[in-house]
Amino acid sequence: MLANYAGGDQAIFNELAAVSGFVAAEQRFLVDSPLIGGATPDFGPLWVQILGRPATAEFFAEIDRLYNVTGLEHLVPIGDPADVLAGLRRGGYRLGIATNDAEAGTHAQIARLGLAHLVEFVAGHDSGFGAKPAAGPVLAFARAVEVAAHEVAMVGDEIHDLAAARAAGAVALGVRSGPVPGELLAPHADALIDSIAELPAWLEQR
Repeated sequence: MLANYAGGDQAIFNELAAVSGFVAAEQRFLVDSPLIGGATPDFGPLWVQILGRPATAEFFAEIDRLYNVTGLEHLVPIGDPADVLAGLRRGGYRLGIATNDAEAGTHAQIARLGLAHLVEFVAGHDSGFGAKPAAGPVLAFARAVEVAAHEVAMVGDEIHDLAAARAAGAVALGVRSGPVPGELLAPHADALIDSIAELPAWLEQR
């Protein structure tokens, strides 16, 4: 995406990478990158200053559409999420996704991964429930499946996820398989697991 907006201009690419917390030489994001947990309206204004584009809803929607395309091109599951989520559904759990990506792109990704029939609720930053770290997306899921917020476990690999859980009164379960080290997640989490493959066992113990 950064290369697309830079249009071959290395200086612009470097500026976009810097404000996005992207280390191009190492192909990784810094843990405080606004792209890891932030929504498009969070980092979009940083891009418009470099690109000279207007900070409009139309431009942010354009970013979301490009995210959708590139996200599907590079989509790689961690482990076997379909197996894990299918097991949870068989166990009676209701499943949803609260993301700071756009809702349409999220639906496209879960369809590509074969998860659409397992996930009954999706909240993106543009779904009308607000964005993490606010409680809105978590509370919206609780309402949708008709449970109390404290009966919800929010599983996340970055701090915005866990902050949203805490704000809603839900269980904040950190997962170490993402870009944020466990030691940074721990102060914000009620518990930590290495990957969602451990989630069924954790829930059974709880």
